[in-house]
Amino acid sequence: MKLLRVGTAGAERPALLDRDGTLRDLSGIVPDIDGELLADASTLARVRAAAETPGVLPALDATGLRIGPPLGRIGKIVCIGLNYHDHAAETGAAIPEEPILFFKAPDTVVGPDDTVLVPRGSRKTDWEVELAVVIGRTARYLGSAEEGLAHVAGYATAHDVSEREFQIERGGTWDKGKNCETFNPLGPWLVTADEVPEPQALPLRLWVNGELKQNGTTAEQIFPVGEVVRYLSHFMTLYPGDIINTGTPAGVAMGQPEPKPYLKAGDVVELEVVGLGRQRQELKDA
Repeated sequence: MKLLRVGTAGAERPALLDRDGTLRDLSGIVPDIDGELLADASTLARVRAAAETPGVLPALDATGLRIGPPLGRIGKIVCIGLNYHDHAAETGAAIPEEPILFFKAPDTVVGPDDTVLVPRGSRKTDWEVELAVVIGRTARYLGSAEEGLAHVAGYATAHDVSEREFQIERGGTWDKGKNCETFNPLGPWLVTADEVPEPQALPLRLWVNGELKQNGTTAEQIFPVGEVVRYLSHFMTLYPGDIINTGTPAGVAMGQPEPKPYLKAGDVVELEVVGLGRQRQELKDA
């Protein structure tokens, strides 16, 4: 299923994109798309049955309707740094022996087409298309990558916007360059795991002002999805509604020759993970 949330920011309602591309209202069945729903197999089965029965779910007019983040009440967002062989190479970094972790606050999440704000004082705002993994079952001390995949509810397109000076040159952890307002557009859809049988075969692409900048595949990941979930479960408990941003392929501004083409107000970024939907953001000054 392709689950999503539509409406004004803070007042989104649950919806579903059916197999014919029609937007369907889910608010008569569930109050929201969130961790509670993803952990409830019986309610998910009701949603699936309704989606497959003609006339049960009312159609929504998508004209002018904002698409919000596809997940509400997000728990935590765990991010994996330097998780693509080609991205590590372009930045001159050694291949990590274990996953590099940092966090993004849930309040960085916006809709897939919402405005992204360039932080005040920023000189190095950068782009990163990523595969986001949404947890559907509580995960503690998992024993295998296969168990890790079994705890995934679904997948989404994410934009891990980053300020490289804040991240690298201002001391401390990476988090200060990752948590600026609007720095995690998510969606448009949460695609359930049954529709993504091989998460290590997904093309990712990103364009800036119409120019292709990133063109990679999740096959390049150093630590694949199942292993990432297993690994994280030994350091923290993962709950339904938690998100993992799994890293970005080569092609970011930081990895390009001087003068590096960092983002500025007026730029337009478009990105997609094939099968998971496309985003478009115009940048403005904060």
